[in-house]
Amino acid sequence: MRTWLCLSSSLLLVFAPTAPAQSTPANSASAAIAQQQPVTPEETAIRSTLDLQVAAWNRGDIPAFMASYDDSPLTTFIGSKAVEHGYQLILQRYLRGYANKDQMGTLTFSELNVRLLPSSNGQVEYAAVSGRFHLARTAYGAAKQNDGIFSLLWHKTPSGWKILLDHTA
Repeated sequence: MRTWLCLSSSLLLVFAPTAPAQSTPANSASAAIAQQQPVTPEETAIRSTLDLQVAAWNRGDIPAFMASYDDSPLTTFIGSKAVEHGYQLILQRYLRGYANKDQMGTLTFSELNVRLLPSSNGQVEYAAVSGRFHLARTAYGAAKQNDGIFSLLWHKTPSGWKILLDHTA
């Protein structure tokens, strides 16, 4: 419970609204410099895991796609019409929504933003990732949506980065 309370506080900071940036040459230069910052090993690991997810999806392998989710009853998926708790229920949701490779189509992610969240001791233990998804496909099962946005809460575990919370709309 304590971890979730601390995590909730961290999420408030991550998703708190900010004032819109002014479009000035100085801000444009700052944005360009920020984009040139070296990528951390943690961000590289998360992006590599996302690449593995895309590869698994595109070969029609939902269990391999789900390998990046924490295999826990606390793992949560929030969709446009339902909230699922637990790795197994989320896996079953994907298997029902995408019964075969044609219904899965080809997945791409874009506009990925990885924000590392250090804990009070300065160690990075969590990350918030947002982006867009697109499915190029011609067949449909229960899942009809081809495009959308997502936010993921990741936790660094001994077995690598794992998704604790997936909000996809």
